[in-house]
Amino acid sequence: MFNSKYSKALTVILIIAIIIIVGLLIFVGINWYKAYSDNSDAQDGIDQFDGFVDNLAQTNPDQNTNSEENNATIIDPGIDVNTVVQNTVNNQGGSTGATTTKPKYKGFNMVGKIEIPKINLKYPVLERVTPKSIEASVAVLCGPGVNQIGNTVIIGHNYRNGTFFSNNKKLEIGDKIYLTDLTGKKVTYTIYKKYNTGTDDAEYTVRDTNGKREITLSTCTDDSKQRLILWAKED
Repeated sequence: MFNSKYSKALTVILIIAIIIIVGLLIFVGINWYKAYSDNSDAQDGIDQFDGFVDNLAQTNPDQNTNSEENNATIIDPGIDVNTVVQNTVNNQGGSTGATTTKPKYKGFNMVGKIEIPKINLKYPVLERVTPKSIEASVAVLCGPGVNQIGNTVIIGHNYRNGTFFSNNKKLEIGDKIYLTDLTGKKVTYTIYKKYNTGTDDAEYTVRDTNGKREITLSTCTDDSKQRLILWAKED
């Protein structure tokens, strides 16, 4: 009798253990697939963005673009990205509507791409933050815009699976961030401040950059109780 009850108890424990293990494997599998799918989609978006920039360069061969090495000479504060892109579309006989002047990613306007080699991050930067847009990629919350003078804030989710800004916590002061805008200008930014703050703190969105280009990256901490903030300035 005792052995029979003992065997039944062990069987129940074994079944529960198997269910837990299977559940964990399913959870890990779903997370892995989501991360793989997000990264694959992001690469497709980057390819679309690069294709748009290449086409723009061919249409406007006199427009200086590219290369991190030329940062000191290719950045012209007088150039408005949207104007350049709009003129390109008009010259090609396209519509003058704002929705046709920028490349699309999952239905949202792309205004740049962000690359952070240290954490193997490469994503399209979407034009504005909405609940849906930041499920697709990282996006501009506020500021003058990608590679424009002033502080541009870019927000991304922390899904704790390596996608979007999940690995921003691994970044340190001195690490590099690269932003390319719609005209193909690639600017190097160096992180100079890293801190956590409350979810209701928005002071990081506005600051005097003394006529320089700066960016702020914002995401939630792993426990979602605070926000991880990174400040970076152009080299």
